[in-house]
Amino acid sequence: MKERLNLTIDGALLEAIKAYAVRKEMSVSELVEGYFRLVTEPDQYNNILEFMDRIDPPAAVGRKTPLNEIDDHGV
Repeated sequence: MKERLNLTIDGALLEAIKAYAVRKEMSVSELVEGYFRLVTEPDQYNNILEFMDRIDPPAAVGRKTPLNEIDDHGV
């Protein structure tokens, strides 16, 4: 049985996750449920790197541009 859950998150993050969900042809609810299932699995990893290899990277919300990628115009 499905239950409702209200979340409060940053607006920019919400927009990014909605766009990500569209690209993956999933709903935001499916993404959240999948993540919750993943993080509540019994520990079966030898280290954090094994865990990180199993999850999708988040969208680049608020990502800062490295200084070596900034040109004379600040971009």
